[in-house]
This record gives sequence, C-alpha cells and structure tokens, in this order.
Amino acid sequence: MSRSVLISGASIAGPALAYWLNRYGFAVTVVEKAPAVRGGGYPIDMRGPAVEVLRRMGLEEKARAKHVATRRITFLDADGDVLNSVEPAALTGDAAGYDIELARGDLTGLLYDAVRDDAEFRFSESIAALDDRGSGVDVTFSSGRSQTFDLVIGADGLHSKTRSLAFGPEGPYHRYLGYCFAGFTMPNRLGLSHEGVSWAVAGRMATLYATSDSDEVHGFLVFTRADAPFSAFADPAAQRDLVASRFEGYGWEVPRMVEAMRTADDLFFDVVSQIHLPVWSKGRVALAGDAAHATSFLSGQGSSLAIIGAYLLAYELADAPHDVAFAAYEKRSREFVEANQALAAGGSAVMSPRTEAETAARNAALRALDGLPGESSSEVHTMLTLPPERATV
Repeated sequence: MSRSVLISGASIAGPALAYWLNRYGFAVTVVEKAPAVRGGGYPIDMRGPAVEVLRRMGLEEKARAKHVATRRITFLDADGDVLNSVEPAALTGDAAGYDIELARGDLTGLLYDAVRDDAEFRFSESIAALDDRGSGVDVTFSSGRSQTFDLVIGADGLHSKTRSLAFGPEGPYHRYLGYCFAGFTMPNRLGLSHEGVSWAVAGRMATLYATSDSDEVHGFLVFTRADAPFSAFADPAAQRDLVASRFEGYGWEVPRMVEAMRTADDLFFDVVSQIHLPVWSKGRVALAGDAAHATSFLSGQGSSLAIIGAYLLAYELADAPHDVAFAAYEKRSREFVEANQALAAGGSAVMSPRTEAETAARNAALRALDGLPGESSSEVHTMLTLPPERATV
C-alpha cells in the first residue's frame, strides 16, 4: 500500500516534492492557503543541480522557453549617475547559457502543471493543528476537516505554520539579516527591457527590473532596520508608511516608486531573514525549502535549493523508513545549504550597502569591475552532485 503524504505549500518546493513522491508511489495531498497557484512575481534563478532536476522532470526546455535573458544590470550612485552596467554573470560568476532565469510565477506554473493530475491539490486550505501519534499524523485543517497521514512535509515558506506547529515558535530559528523590503509592479516609465537598474545609498536600495518589453516593471525598495518590524506584518497601511518613511527626500525614480508602492495592489512586504534549524524533521513531520533553511534573496539561491531539496527528500523517502530517510536527506543537503546561506553576506554589499564606507567601496568596485562580491559564488552553486534517479513505480 502506498504511503500517504501531506505537503503544505504549493509554491516551488511543494509541487516539486509532490511530483517526485508521486513518481515513487506515494499518495500525495497538497494544501495551499492561497486560492490558486500564484502567478507573476519577480525573476528567480535556476542554477547548477536545480537545472538538472528540471531536466529529469522533463521541464528544462519549457523553463528555457520562458528564460528572461537579462541583458544587463545598471548600477547608479546617489545622484542617479551610472556607475557601470554589467552582465548578471559578472555578479554571480555563473556560466552564461546554462542557468535559467524566469518569473517565479512561470516556474510555479510549470511545476503545478507537471503534477496537478497526479496529486490532490486543495486550495484555500491550510493546516491548523498537528498531532503526531507515532503511527501517523492527525491533521486538522483550517476548514475544520480532519484527516490522518503517514507523513507531513512543511514547504510553506519562511514563516512556516507547519514548522511552528511541529517545532515551536519561529523566534529561536529566525536569523534576521537587518533588511526589510517591499516588492510591487509599477509603470515602465523608463522603457526598460530585459534589464535592471539599481540605485543605492547607505542603508537603502531602489531597483526597477524589467523581465520583458512590458509596460510594467517590478519595483523593489530595500532598507536597513535594526529590528524586524513584525508588528507591521498584519497591517498593510503600516507597511506602506514604514517603507515610505525610509525613502523620503531622495531623488532619481525613488519618489515615483514610493508613490506606486503606496497604491500597488500586489505589494509584498517582508523581512530579509534566514532560518537556521538544528534538525529539519521531528517524528513524522519534515520541512523543505524555505521552511527548513531559508537563505534570503540576498543569496540568490532560495528557489534552486527548494527544487534540489525536494528531489533529495523524495529520493531518500523512496527507499527507506521515514526516520532513516529524513536523516539521510539532511546529511546529504546540509553542507550545501549552509554554504549557500553564507552567500547572503556578499550579496548585501553589492545590492544594498549598509554604511557610507560600504557604499564607497561598492561604487569603486563597480566603476572598476574589480573584486565584486559574489564573483566566485558559482563554485557554491554547483558543489552538490545529485544522486541518480531511482526506479519509479
């Protein structure tokens, strides 16, 4: 008899894990609190082993067809003057032609379509309570429905409800990196195409990113803050006020970005943080993707790690009892995860310098294209070798 698995989260790690578990004969149910798979979204990168996982899923060519092909990123100083325009590979060290950059919504759509007919998806649903009885996990859902599963996997992001139910409050595992950000779409007033433009002063960064020739661009406002503003998470008006207050009095496109942020209907506000857990499983409950080990967008690797981790977790579960498999999944993954989490330090110095000294060093490096943080990160991106696929049922 196939084992039943409940996965919480239908973004990246969740559908990828559902795909592989179904291939290995598991009966999979996925719950997602949103009413549908989320479309749109900012660009993300598939690098190194993540591309190989997509190939094994038969999705590589479909993903490449949606490749953004960013031509350049232009960096500006405080006055809006150009410091330099660089190809993305100059920041990451990755080989052009292999990595895939695509809109987050395009990736989630591909993953969902690959497994939607083989797993049960329940939208507008989430886990409300868990009771791991040793022989199974009794789950109560937000709808009031109850069901028992052999295993439960939390793939529900940085602020994972599954993690809080199984491991306790987020606080001890949450490592705040000192930044907050707001993302939104706005009119493409500058006529940008397949490119990004990034303005920065000490403690503040504003970026416009065009993934196509659209009349809209992605706007990002990032700023430093000593403590994480958790009280603003439940109050969109407070989020908008907080962001606006940190960008008062600046030039370039910043005033227009703040105005667009004020009225955007797709505003996404969060802290830039990582999750550091001593273990990624407890009993019959395990975590995947950001729920287990969020790297933050400063690393540029969160989506790749989600795909890779889903493959490795399913690989181990296919051939071992859950306790053995969970331990093997973590042993195989942890060094790779921690090396990628460490990349966030270099990314912050380029994208959003904290101090005047960091800003001056960043600007000088950009002008000279010398010693840019992140230029050797490709070694980290590719340091893990995937095990071969197992026989499927």
